[in-house]
Amino acid sequence: MIQTHTNEMSEKLGYKNTVSSPLIHETAIVSQHATISDGVEIGPYCIIGDNVTLKSGVKLYSHVHIDGITEIGENTKIFPFAAIGFIPQDLKYAGEESTVKIGKNNTLREYVTVHGGTKLGRMETVIGDNCLLMISTHIAHDCIVGDNVVMSNNATIGGHAIIEDNVIIGGLAAIHQFVRIGRYAIIGGLSGVESDIVPYATVAGERAKLLGVNTRGLKRHGFKNEDIAAVHQAYEMIFKNADDCFSARVHKVELEYQNNDNVLTIVKFLKTNKVRPICTPSK
Repeated sequence: MIQTHTNEMSEKLGYKNTVSSPLIHETAIVSQHATISDGVEIGPYCIIGDNVTLKSGVKLYSHVHIDGITEIGENTKIFPFAAIGFIPQDLKYAGEESTVKIGKNNTLREYVTVHGGTKLGRMETVIGDNCLLMISTHIAHDCIVGDNVVMSNNATIGGHAIIEDNVIIGGLAAIHQFVRIGRYAIIGGLSGVESDIVPYATVAGERAKLLGVNTRGLKRHGFKNEDIAAVHQAYEMIFKNADDCFSARVHKVELEYQNNDNVLTIVKFLKTNKVRPICTPSK
């Protein structure tokens, strides 16, 4: 049961504010150097390291271990056996003081793992707001994950990946390191993603292939029919028309849809410097 500590106990734990204390279970181990805001709940057997910051409304249910230079944003809920902020699974890691920053209103379910960055990457791993990370999902070092991202059970993101806003990643999907996934894309379960996924796409397969536009997802998010139609037409021109080389097709779409922000989002993604190739349909 979660208990409210008295002001005297809060002082022993090193809290600066003892008027409105967090709720900390008597079995939790919380560093006196950690920054714990009012309204935080820390359940049984949680362990909180020296350089951890928990913002107002954070709730750790039980057995959560947070370490490293880690910040957890307001109203984020973390379920049992999650491990956040530990050193990356990277043989080149040399002890550098990298960070993990997790935004507000997120839900991290059981056994979620999020690792810090490396000096060969961004030196930080970042997760936005309003994300749902289901059981046993993993976000590796130096990743950037946007807002409203859903990762289904056992999905994994390799190091240095960029996941833009409103992406859905299916269960047991594996995202290769350095991959980019564009906004509003959906990744089918059990997919191995080795290539960049353009915005608004649907992909699936043992080695993921582009299947088309995430029409249902766009409708769910309130996209207008004419905008969805424009995205479909752009996809046809870029990925189905083999008359010109790929760059020429992208340029043609850019000219034809220069007043359509959604299509230009695709064009910008395709023209951005990248490490991985672009995911395309099966031949």
